[in-house]
Amino acid sequence: MKLSYYTEHPFNEYRKLYHYDEHSISEDEIYARQLCTYFIKDGNQYQLKSNEMENDIETLILEEQGKSPTFSEERNYAEQGIHIEFRLVQPFNDMPLLFTLSVQSHWEVIRYLLKDVVEVPRRGLMVSDSTEIDEDRHVYVIYVSELEE
Repeated sequence: MKLSYYTEHPFNEYRKLYHYDEHSISEDEIYARQLCTYFIKDGNQYQLKSNEMENDIETLILEEQGKSPTFSEERNYAEQGIHIEFRLVQPFNDMPLLFTLSVQSHWEVIRYLLKDVVEVPRRGLMVSDSTEIDEDRHVYVIYVSELEE
């Protein structure tokens, strides 16, 4: 299985942004990435527009959103395993880090990415507003808000 990212441009023009060859990425990581609303690469933010497949090629069509925002307590997790950050949604403000979870596999990441409501350690149940794979920092990010009762 292969994974390709394309950006969508006017007049149905698509440009390849990034590509993973077969055996350079696991199937479970491909599936986890397909569940993310946003993709951060080289300091830019992209939003998922379409998730497609053809034979053994999984294709994600993205729309460029501009420069990626930065928030407090950001760190790089390269060579440190698989991590998920939970950040509190605060429109037009900092998105504070609530908790960082270290997991053993992308299947565990998928479990969190699939949920509308997630249990954030030390915080309890919270609503998942959006999800992101930050390639620059090597981390998945789940943006959450308080669960209304």
